[in-house]
Amino acid sequence: MEKILIVDDEQSMRDVLSIMLKRAGYGVTVAADREEAVAQLSKDIFDLVITDLKMPKMGGLDVLKAVKDSSPDTVVLVITAFASTETAVEAMKRGAYDYLTKPFQVDEVQLIIRNALEKRRLSTENMLLKRELAGQSSFAQIVGQSDAMQKVFDMVRKVADSKSNVLICGESGTGKELVARAIHYNSVRSRLPFVAINCGALPEPLLESELFGHMKGSFTGAVSNKAGLFEVANGGTIFLDEIGETTPTMQVKLLRVIQERELRRVGGTRDLKVDVRIVAATNKDLEKAVADGSFREDLYYRLDVIPIHLPPLRMRTGDIPLLAKHFLERFAKANGKPVPELTPGAMHLLLAHEWRGNVREMENLIERAVAFASGPQISEDDINSWLHRPAAPSKGGYPTDLPSDGLDLEELINRIEKDLLLKALERAQWVKKKAARLLKLNTRSFRYRLEKYAIKGGRDD
Repeated sequence: MEKILIVDDEQSMRDVLSIMLKRAGYGVTVAADREEAVAQLSKDIFDLVITDLKMPKMGGLDVLKAVKDSSPDTVVLVITAFASTETAVEAMKRGAYDYLTKPFQVDEVQLIIRNALEKRRLSTENMLLKRELAGQSSFAQIVGQSDAMQKVFDMVRKVADSKSNVLICGESGTGKELVARAIHYNSVRSRLPFVAINCGALPEPLLESELFGHMKGSFTGAVSNKAGLFEVANGGTIFLDEIGETTPTMQVKLLRVIQERELRRVGGTRDLKVDVRIVAATNKDLEKAVADGSFREDLYYRLDVIPIHLPPLRMRTGDIPLLAKHFLERFAKANGKPVPELTPGAMHLLLAHEWRGNVREMENLIERAVAFASGPQISEDDINSWLHRPAAPSKGGYPTDLPSDGLDLEELINRIEKDLLLKALERAQWVKKKAARLLKLNTRSFRYRLEKYAIKGGRDD
């Protein structure tokens, strides 16, 4: 239910608008002046504020400012019997959606309110779309013909329309978010928001604010009211990635939302009902975490209603040729190149590789290979260099003694450095900050070395 705040010093006007809007199915709150309006704005977030421009003490422009200060996304409609072009222009300049004069037709007001709320909805959808595009997992779709992946596809089809929570387990890079999206977009909730958040990427206070929202002034930096992702996802699906990284305190708060289907914003005083399907994911063994006390047992069983296990790439090597073809086509198109072919030797290397970073690691490798490809084929040597298997100078690896004929010290040091950079990236699953920590380097020094050896790909965090 969309919420509207009416601000007018005339009781009769408040009553007329309140009755009209309640009949139309909106949630309505009223205020007689700016002070009452500010009090209401401190308690809740409204989709629309309708305010009279001409009121004693402080007028509608002051209400408009208060709304934009506390909740910038709220749409404001101003109404007055004292119309003038200057007043209308000033209100619009300060962020009002539209301007009406009294007396007005009920049908006219209803139409403008519908349009104003549609603007609000479109703005929210646009924000979600930008968030989704920015947070898309690194490959565009789930690819796989192996029996293991066919079981995953069958499970997605069976559970998509269920209301039950889903827990997706699997190593990093196996495509957990893609499966979560597939569940959402094949469900009856597909027309409503899909919102994803990485629970392991944020400290507890920020995660709480992101999930549940906050009220202005509830903590340093809370300069306006903000709806949380559970509210934004209302009616749709929220994807809680890396749920195993949450703290015990956050686990208690998530459990309450799941059990009661309601939440309270940080600094808020009201409980808000939400209808959200929860899909969670983890690369941890949550049963073990429950056993050692680091994850709440009751939360685990609330999340693990429908478990889906994603196999690592090394357990479905039959999908490697299909994935390679998929990535070759995608990155060739992105780079404006003809689609190169993998030589038999190159394919053999892909099939033999361990793929500790799973599909994400393979995607990064193919992207680099395509970027550097200068001909119609990608050879075994091309793949070998990106698989971090440089030829050793001797049987024992790097020389520990000076050969009788000498050696190129700079070339050897560069090769060792590049090899270790690539190995650190691989161990860190191509997360640059983690790889830098493995080598005891700061971020700037690590990036300099990546540029020095033209090592591309990976993620910042």
